[in-house]
Amino acid sequence: MTQLALRSIRKTYGALEVIRGVDLDVAEGEFVVFVGPSGCGKSTMLRMIAGLEDVTDGTIGIAGRDVTTTAPAKREIAMVFQSYALFPHMTVAENIGFGLKLSGLPKAEISRRVGDVANTLQIGPLLELVPRELSGGQRQRVAIGRAIIRQPKIFLFDEPLSNLDAALRVQMRLEIARLHARLGATMIYVTHDQTEAMTLADRIVVFNKGRIEQVGAPMELYERPANIFVAGFIGAPAMNFLPASVEDGHLVVHGVPVQNTRPWSASGATTAGIRPEHLTIVPPEQGGIRGRVELIERLGAQTYAYVETPGLNDPITLSAPDESNLAAGDIVGMQPAADKLHVFDANGVAISG
Repeated sequence: MTQLALRSIRKTYGALEVIRGVDLDVAEGEFVVFVGPSGCGKSTMLRMIAGLEDVTDGTIGIAGRDVTTTAPAKREIAMVFQSYALFPHMTVAENIGFGLKLSGLPKAEISRRVGDVANTLQIGPLLELVPRELSGGQRQRVAIGRAIIRQPKIFLFDEPLSNLDAALRVQMRLEIARLHARLGATMIYVTHDQTEAMTLADRIVVFNKGRIEQVGAPMELYERPANIFVAGFIGAPAMNFLPASVEDGHLVVHGVPVQNTRPWSASGATTAGIRPEHLTIVPPEQGGIRGRVELIERLGAQTYAYVETPGLNDPITLSAPDESNLAAGDIVGMQPAADKLHVFDANGVAISG
């Protein structure tokens, strides 16, 4: 069943158009992540789904009901914000149950449901504490608990982990993934962090300048990006982009012919993309793309080399084997894996051989 249906959604502020005709279906129980750079429209889109922003044009449907002009409280959604927005004078139990209290539910029913939510989030021992006595991760769990207790059709998360340190973000990502598995609820999650998107999402929606560039499963976007924007945004470190052309049916990347079995047509190949892990280091006399190692970055389980290459403004990033003895100043050859190359036309659209 389609739980969320966006149809031709537009949002303008005067002459400024920030959402430019968005169409999207989200299935019941799906975890969908909106990603994109700052100012791309992803948070504005989330706020329109929640009813916190008016829709300039188009329709929003939730569980088969048109809610485009429906008040936020009647949309059967719950939102978790970047800021925890907890009432400082209320206990954890009172914060979680506050919405039910406003709805007039009996105290016994509120207490039962608060207990159930606390058990789900493993915050039972915290119920009598106030927010100032909690850590950042505990406060975020309380904010999530306040959303869960309403039993909404859709959960909306607006960059909920941005205020946490790196270690706690990893922990809370795991907690949110577990929560989704337990509840089976529909979740829409906004982030600028593509690592969060890759690890949490059933599907990722990549926004850019108010439009959707591509929708797909995380590895689908990683392995088959539709255009240069998606290719460069998904993946860390980012994909390398090199000038490309087709000569006599063979792909030439930055002046180096690439041996492959695909016949290429001269139909507009202008850029080749290759991920750092798909470049092999070879002795410079054996060919490949020649360059000078500028920097070695050792991250424990992974080592990256940044290679200055004549004719390119940015260094090429490659994933180096752990046993490699690369050092700054070394001259190397880099051979791209032919079957892992991504080729784009003059408009930045992916083309196939």
